Amino acid sequence: MTTLAVKAVGWARAFPVSEGVRAARRWTARHLASLPWSDSAPDTAHSVLLSVSELVTNAHLHAASTAALVLTWDGSCLHVSVADSDPRLPGPRTPESDATGGRGLGIVATLADSWDVHAVHGGKAITACFRPGGGPAAHSGRSAGHGGTRPS
Repeated sequence: MTTLAVKAVGWARAFPVSEGVRAARRWTARHLASLPWSDSAPDTAHSVLLSVSELVTNAHLHAASTAALVLTWDGSCLHVSVADSDPRLPGPRTPESDATGGRGLGIVATLADSWDVHAVHGGKAITACFRPGGGPAAHSGRSAGHGGTRPS
């Protein structure tokens, strides 16, 4: 009999609107620093921090709710998941050239190796995968008409 062992480390914290996005970035940066690749893959770490900013901002602005942030490192991919209480799944948006909003999910899609959105507990969660040093995508294809993988 073969035993499958999965080793992962993770952290979770809720960020209410009153704490702001900066608290989520600082919390994430502290946990990123504990990962073995954080110094050798600064671009990935920066992409994670920018994506956390965008996803928590979206939860605060569009859902007007607490952002539940979960980071999970499985040895090949850092999964960054932000859940909120709004059940509406985001759709494609084309921001106007002079608009200051409407780009958050596009930024995440560009920075992450893959991402998806799914309904959870009356709301939704957006999860992005970041693979330091490249390698095969942790997720393939699209989920429920959303997400995808970054082009090679």
